Amino acid sequence: MEPKLYRLPLEVRGMTSLDKEAFTQTITVPALRVPTGVLNKVVKSLKKSTIQRPGVPRVVQDKEESSDFRLVLLDPHSVSSLSSFSEAEALRSFGVAEELHYYELRLTYDNLKSEEVLEAVLPQGQDVTSAFSRVGHIAHMNLRDHQLPYKNLIGQVIMDKNPGVTCVVNKMNIIDSTYRNFKMEVLAGEENMVAKVKENGMTYEFDFSRVYWNPRLSTEHQRVVQLIKRGDTVFDVFAGVGPFAIPAARLGASVLANDLNPESYRWLQHNCKLNKVESKVRSFNLDGRAFIQGPLKQELPALLKGKASVHVVMNLPALALEFLDAFRGLLHQEPPTDENLPTVHCYGFSKDNDPDTDVVKRASCSLGFPLEDRCSVHFVRNVAPNKDMMCVRFTLPKEVLYCRGDEHTEPSEEPAPKRQKCEETTYSSL
Repeated sequence: MEPKLYRLPLEVRGMTSLDKEAFTQTITVPALRVPTGVLNKVVKSLKKSTIQRPGVPRVVQDKEESSDFRLVLLDPHSVSSLSSFSEAEALRSFGVAEELHYYELRLTYDNLKSEEVLEAVLPQGQDVTSAFSRVGHIAHMNLRDHQLPYKNLIGQVIMDKNPGVTCVVNKMNIIDSTYRNFKMEVLAGEENMVAKVKENGMTYEFDFSRVYWNPRLSTEHQRVVQLIKRGDTVFDVFAGVGPFAIPAARLGASVLANDLNPESYRWLQHNCKLNKVESKVRSFNLDGRAFIQGPLKQELPALLKGKASVHVVMNLPALALEFLDAFRGLLHQEPPTDENLPTVHCYGFSKDNDPDTDVVKRASCSLGFPLEDRCSVHFVRNVAPNKDMMCVRFTLPKEVLYCRGDEHTEPSEEPAPKRQKCEETTYSSL
């Protein structure tokens, strides 16, 4: 007897409002009748062949209700007959009869994986996604146009199948606003956008609908923070809610953190208190260029005379490279004898075939100074097909930072045509 493989009922195709009962059906699965004395050993040896389905037991009561035997349920997709059963020799050693039994198994919506439900519901031949980013209790999805008619069903399935998720949202447009947030639509669950997350040992709270947070950047946050030592100073130009600033302060660095978004600024201050680093972080609510030419400029001369390192973090990959021109001629006095020039970590997106060269070229253009052979480039992540996020790290050249007399006009006047071309290249890469 061939086992009836599990196939979802045809009537669920095209469903837009979730009807859990419609997914219920009974299937026939192969089973082995195993003496209870060797049950644990047999189950362990059969772990690749037993049925693996949410909420379905692998061991059930023997049909004959004998206390001396149990039925071990097998995966019907991999075991259809004794000839396809690779563990036959192991079974003989345990005294298990080489005979397949069959068990009527009732499967419900609760026993299905999210991918199975969505594949059964959405039109055949179209992409099915159950992928999402987890931000505390919020599951954040990027649905495609053909999935939108099923958005509420998709949201409900994602919430049902992922413990702890109580809200599912869909991003409605790209992140292109001044404050780096995006409009979201709640697909399922509560409309509570205040999330609490842990990253690299720190705790953050924020309104996910009003600030920028990307859970895929935790490794990058850690990588940069590990370059910072106790006593260093960090200028975080686009700080968000603090994923660079707070762990740097926890390590003992002095941090000046800035963000233009008033909500990010508020949650940054909240998270500094939450992680008990408020005494090590000074927060600002300024435009990035104003922060560089204000607080950073004021603090830098004294810091350059010290021995501790200075780091400038610029994590606004859509625009940060363009802000590098704010460093041109920032300081007007003679360079100190013992220079301690800042290390800049600047992020950018690139769609170029050679993203390393592309971001270095654009950074050089904004600075008005060639960075080739004077910087390192780190690949952060692939954001979309043919779109990479990169980090350019370099020591801020003194030729850029210091300007005297007629030198001050050279970067802003002479390279103007080249800079315009660079800006065009930058925007085409976003």
